[in-house]
Amino acid sequence: MTDCDTPKRPLRPRTLQVRAGLNRSNFSETSEALFMTSGYVYGSAAEAEASFDGSLDRMVYSRFKNPTVAAFEERLAAVEGAEACRATASGMAAVHAALVCQLKAGDRVVAARALFGSCQWIIADLLPRFGIEAVFVDGTDLAQWEAALSQPTAAVFLETPSNPTLEIIDLAAVAELTHRAGGRLVVDNVFATPVLQSPLALGADVVVYSATKHIDGQGRCLGGAVLGSAAFCNDVLAPYLRHTGPALSPFNAWLLLKGLETLDLRVERHAANAMKVARFLETRPEVARVLYPGLESHPQHDLAKRQMKGFGGIVAFELKQGKAAAYRLLDALQVIDISNNLGDAKSLACHPWTTTHQRLAAEAKLAMGIGEGMLRLSVGLEDADDLVDDLAAALGAP
Repeated sequence: MTDCDTPKRPLRPRTLQVRAGLNRSNFSETSEALFMTSGYVYGSAAEAEASFDGSLDRMVYSRFKNPTVAAFEERLAAVEGAEACRATASGMAAVHAALVCQLKAGDRVVAARALFGSCQWIIADLLPRFGIEAVFVDGTDLAQWEAALSQPTAAVFLETPSNPTLEIIDLAAVAELTHRAGGRLVVDNVFATPVLQSPLALGADVVVYSATKHIDGQGRCLGGAVLGSAAFCNDVLAPYLRHTGPALSPFNAWLLLKGLETLDLRVERHAANAMKVARFLETRPEVARVLYPGLESHPQHDLAKRQMKGFGGIVAFELKQGKAAAYRLLDALQVIDISNNLGDAKSLACHPWTTTHQRLAAEAKLAMGIGEGMLRLSVGLEDADDLVDDLAAALGAP
């Protein structure tokens, strides 16, 4: 915001989603300006030198910093309650950067076993190529965390709720164990969003997002973000991003800025619809189990109530007749689309065994709780009764 736009009193999250990061140009536009430029002009050679040596704080190249991207970073940091934010080209770029920027050969990383397929690949396959030890634990078992973190560890990575099995991990407990081991706790908060869970307030050091999901919320663009302390974002993360180049497009940043304006309104409707869908699925004889943190049947329901403000818009459920039944249901849907994306205004369903987690061995999928009959449902903003009707018809399809 410009000085004239910034109230002297603190602002609440709903207002920050609309107002934070607003830096109007000389045209005094209402909507945030879109700065589609790769470079910037200097008034003199001396000004260019001062810009590059850091004595003058200004834009020098959009791979490093851009006004529209900076507005998105400032707004998301305000909503998250973080000191700083750095945006990336995608959610996986954010996960990769948040880890690799702080690791070196000989370091040790501990991670929850239940992860999105690409996150699991980075930790299990990529990091060991560079001499970094990777250890996996059952994220819901604090005894396993305590054993794994009984020796020095550089970083800990987890998702909660996890993708796709919606495991809930005790953030405060894992944060304490991580810090005792000398490491940083990195939390992928994409399913919860900053609206429903605040990992930094629970002891986490770094939060990552695929802004492609709920923050955009309408399936329009890719984007990612890493949030944490100013020291981490500026001194550890920023040099890595500057020299490796996973920069967020200014146009995508502009879309994400507009998405943030309605984030809490959409997330609340996602969650309300998801609860109705989850309760319906629990009544169906074709369904072996339903995984949704808001259900009393969820194994970590009490923990979810303690550390989350709501339960999100993702539901997973397992069909008794396995893959064939899952395919029949997907092919019979008429309102809900088959897609591996999530957090969209439209309801989307996918079969993790053959899509998002396809590359994992069958044993690894089963160890993560993913069965051949499991479906992941990203509940959208449609009328919940239409979604229930669509699922009911698909479950009854021959």
